[in-house]
Amino acid sequence: MKNKPEKNKSNIKAMNGGYAMAEALRQIQADVMAVYPITPQTTIIETYAKMKADGKVATEIVHVESEHSAMSATIGASAAGARAVTATSSQGLLYMAELLPVASGLRLPIVMCVSSRAISAPINIHGEHGDVMAVRDLGWIQIFSENVQEAYDDVIIAAKLAETVDLPVMPIMDGFHTSHTTERIEICDDKDIKNFVGKRKAEQSLLDFKNPVSFGPVALQNSYFEFKIDQEGAMQKAKSEYKKICAEYKKISGRRHGLFEEYKLDDADSAIVIMGATSETAKVVVDNLRAKGKKVGLLKINLYRPFPYKEVGRELAHIKKIAVLDRAISFGAYPPLYQDIVSSMQHAGSHKHEIASYIYGLGGRDTLQKDIEKVFDDLEEGEISNKVKYLK
Repeated sequence: MKNKPEKNKSNIKAMNGGYAMAEALRQIQADVMAVYPITPQTTIIETYAKMKADGKVATEIVHVESEHSAMSATIGASAAGARAVTATSSQGLLYMAELLPVASGLRLPIVMCVSSRAISAPINIHGEHGDVMAVRDLGWIQIFSENVQEAYDDVIIAAKLAETVDLPVMPIMDGFHTSHTTERIEICDDKDIKNFVGKRKAEQSLLDFKNPVSFGPVALQNSYFEFKIDQEGAMQKAKSEYKKICAEYKKISGRRHGLFEEYKLDDADSAIVIMGATSETAKVVVDNLRAKGKKVGLLKINLYRPFPYKEVGRELAHIKKIAVLDRAISFGAYPPLYQDIVSSMQHAGSHKHEIASYIYGLGGRDTLQKDIEKVFDDLEEGEISNKVKYLK
């Protein structure tokens, strides 16, 4: 790879997802971190607290009594001009839900690491995407990680992106599958990340007494509408900025990131669309079926909000049969990613595709290679209907 820097063995480490996200937060040099523990994100804030105790970060760590307070403190710190971060999962994310549109509506560039997890009831502490899907339309950019390396990279990309478009960002990893799995990853040099992210330069701040401003004033009908249009404009801008930032990050890391990853799609007749950790299992299945002469492929979504409808539709336009795998359920409706893929195909003017919907991995249930193979078998045999199927 032309732009790939020479490997420094000291930068190759064994980390789980929680440690990797904490390491990235250290490198972006956050000013304030509000913390409240909840499984499975606790490893992030535990690791970061140890870094603080060891003198590796100068971050002001704010211990709060709930996730609602964690987001409140993060909003206040960000509005005051600080680079503010936090982390959460599951019920903690839902407890913050009242404040998430406040952060996005105020255009605050907060980074919140999420270790996605099932939501109650019944109580389940294991990984799925139900929590992040519940808040997907509250104005936060969402980036999904496949593995520990991507979890590390996505936090750094998120920090740069948030401060470029003035919107909050959730880098998301699968609870336990990524957060507690130890893998070999490559860490960038501190100096490179410092230069890449830069310092936050807030145009307006609560602590700029020479230029006093109000945050969150009342906006009546006409002005509120205009605020929301501007906010959506920033969200759409985030898509192009994300691509630029990923290209810039590749120059220092050697790793390619994009709106999505196309895996053996060029000549594929059938393909699955998926997000998160199970993508790795699906890639193995694609390889195995390719070895048997079957033309199959995979599209892994990285940037989920804003969703790249046009680009996804164009990428999948030549695929005859598509299966969309969701790790979340929308009660009384088709699941979220499936809806977005159907919209993508219509956006691209592709109305004749057969698109199947599958739900998998709820509550952390394992999804094995044979389960993914069953999806491809269904596509090959024409077992496609309007009914949502379950991999269980």
